[in-house]
Amino acid sequence: MKITNISTYSADFNMGMGQALSKTNSKWIFVKIDTDEGIHGWGEVGTSAKISEKLMSVAVEEVRNIFIGENPMDIDRLWNKLFRLFSYMGSRGITTSLLAGFDIALWDIKGKASNMPIYDLLGGSYREKIRLYCNVWFSDCYTPEDYAAAAKKNLLGLNYEACKLDPFLEMTPFHTMYQDGFISQKGEEQGYDIVEAVRETVGDRFEILIDAHGHYNVPNAIRLSNNLFERSNIGWFEEPLPPEGISALKQVKENTNAPICVGERLYTRYDFLPIFQNNLAEFIMPDLVWTGGISELKKISTMAEAYYIPVSPHIVPGGPIEFLASAHVMKSIPNFYRLEHALTLVSEHNKYLEDPYEIINGELYLNDKPGLGFELNEAILTKMR
Repeated sequence: MKITNISTYSADFNMGMGQALSKTNSKWIFVKIDTDEGIHGWGEVGTSAKISEKLMSVAVEEVRNIFIGENPMDIDRLWNKLFRLFSYMGSRGITTSLLAGFDIALWDIKGKASNMPIYDLLGGSYREKIRLYCNVWFSDCYTPEDYAAAAKKNLLGLNYEACKLDPFLEMTPFHTMYQDGFISQKGEEQGYDIVEAVRETVGDRFEILIDAHGHYNVPNAIRLSNNLFERSNIGWFEEPLPPEGISALKQVKENTNAPICVGERLYTRYDFLPIFQNNLAEFIMPDLVWTGGISELKKISTMAEAYYIPVSPHIVPGGPIEFLASAHVMKSIPNFYRLEHALTLVSEHNKYLEDPYEIINGELYLNDKPGLGFELNEAILTKMR
């Protein structure tokens, strides 16, 4: 089998929020790889507020020729061929996002050629259903009362058991603009009140995860995480600091009672190794696309298994291919916690799939069809070109 063609498609999406996440890049970029045996595979290239549709589409076009004529079964060799191509220019971030699009599509092809789901190719199934935690369930919420009402409707009403939010609304402008890492007393208290309102609504057994978005300096991160853990028994405090500060993260980890989760902005197994070796987190959250695809997420998860650390992949604001590909990897590993998903993106995902995926009581059910098990609707994508 040989690769004969590689094409890209973009798809508009709407986060459905009135806050910061609605301002992220409003397009998903998909990669389709065709072969001389009539089998094709779908992948997804990284989507982010920092990466434009044009840049990623041009990047795919620039590297497509190194794949044309190759055997799509040689996934690991092709992964390294592209990864090492950028060794002198920077092989993280844009490179790994680009790489992920090809990698996912190659696994989709291999599954279809083998007549097996990807999770079977990865070693088989540990579980029938994929536990989720719900993000972006709080559209246009600004007060504790707003969050409590949304929690009652969207979390309890849909039988979820876990959610995530960033309650410190004052810090929203700094999602991509770290400055001094401080928050005002008023903004801090508002965040505590929001989480307490959610906790009161959902009850003691519900898991509440907090996203700090890398906003804080060391003393603020320690104080906020400890206060949230003491007042509302949060399940984790995610990305307390900007991702570059390994030594600073160690200081936070050693002085907080709340479990720490990191990994959304780490790339490849090489970036996760010091997290494991230095005992810097109780949970990791690699993003399948940003870190390099199915192949790399599986390797990171296996490394985490050796340290008994649960894996909970980051998704939002990723598209349907990233969501499904992440679920296949999580179905194949023992040390899985929960998979992120955005409540507002379910309908956005499904409008581009030929057959919708199914979420029941906060859990995702994959089918047993070959490859990813789902096909993008190429006719719809073609109309958007």
